[in-house]
Amino acid sequence: MIGTDRLNDESYMRLALQMATQARGQTGINPVVGCVIVKEGRIVGIGTHLQRGSHHAEIHALHMAGDEAAGSTVYVTLEPCSIHGRTPPCAERLVTERVKRVVVGCIDPNPGVAGAGVEWLRSRGIDVEVGVLEEDARLLNEAFNKFIVTRLPWVTLKTAMTLDGKIGSRTGDSKWISSEASRELVHTMRHRHQAILVGVDTVIADDPQLTTRLTVPGLQPIRLVVDSQLRIPLEAHVVRERDARTIILTTQSASMEQIMRLNAVGVEVMKCGDGDKVDLRQAMAMLGQREIGSVLLEGGGRLNGAMLEAELVDKLVVFVAPKLIGGGATAPSAFAFAGFDKMADALAIERLRVEQIGADCCLTGYPHYMRREAACSPGS
Repeated sequence: MIGTDRLNDESYMRLALQMATQARGQTGINPVVGCVIVKEGRIVGIGTHLQRGSHHAEIHALHMAGDEAAGSTVYVTLEPCSIHGRTPPCAERLVTERVKRVVVGCIDPNPGVAGAGVEWLRSRGIDVEVGVLEEDARLLNEAFNKFIVTRLPWVTLKTAMTLDGKIGSRTGDSKWISSEASRELVHTMRHRHQAILVGVDTVIADDPQLTTRLTVPGLQPIRLVVDSQLRIPLEAHVVRERDARTIILTTQSASMEQIMRLNAVGVEVMKCGDGDKVDLRQAMAMLGQREIGSVLLEGGGRLNGAMLEAELVDKLVVFVAPKLIGGGATAPSAFAFAGFDKMADALAIERLRVEQIGADCCLTGYPHYMRREAACSPGS
């Protein structure tokens, strides 16, 4: 049986997690963090990290608590920072305000922190407990957790397909496969990622806007287009409309004349690799250098397959519509790549979650890469 104290801790931590969730997409490469301060059974302060470079969640909550912070318990979803960055360390401020106890959802994976904040608090006589709703806290910042360690963006592959795995008919028609409810959720996903990635064939076929369109104003992610030969039309939405930045990922052999045309209308061009195709691994590394920490992949079957083959996809969100379109090989599939000789070698999707969104079935999971596991195994 779980004790009353633990239930109280989980209740307040759940509130902190809910607050942090509302700020997803707003903090760039920073984590989203929620904080609740409680004293004598009353909530006296709440706070959320809202923007990179601004006050952290703990500071917002301490400002609200004022003198009530002394002797309080602080619930924070991520370990308080102990280093000077764009803002002073939160751990020091908690000590200065004489809080009694700090309850932490999970340790900060940032190598510059990674437990140092907790140890600093404990060394100053503050009671610290770690791991309350830990899995929920980690999941909230899965993009940050990857980027801060690898400097590579977290990639979420989103696709909508029919029951027979098609993302379009044999004529190429694809509007609309998924339900209106699913499409609304996709706009929320765009709001929560720093960039959207598609292939040039998608731009040529559909001329998408690749913007966030919510009932309230949403953040506009950077639009990324993989285009090895710079075939993108200058009249495409992503070229001529300035409601979001557009970056074209191409190769060293791309036409300088076409690059100049694109630059002239405000489109940036990144050369990624000197082969016939864009080096996707190099592209992700270059995006990381530009502090793009999360990418929503909305590509066609070939780009989806290439990103999976390169082991660059971290998460899949697949909307399956209750429709059959047929079309055989002439109808495009959601995933097009060379494949495996044996079913035992198939790419497994782990931690699968299934939910109904409108009329659709939404599958969310994480690819398990055998080669990556083998490379990381002892003695390899």
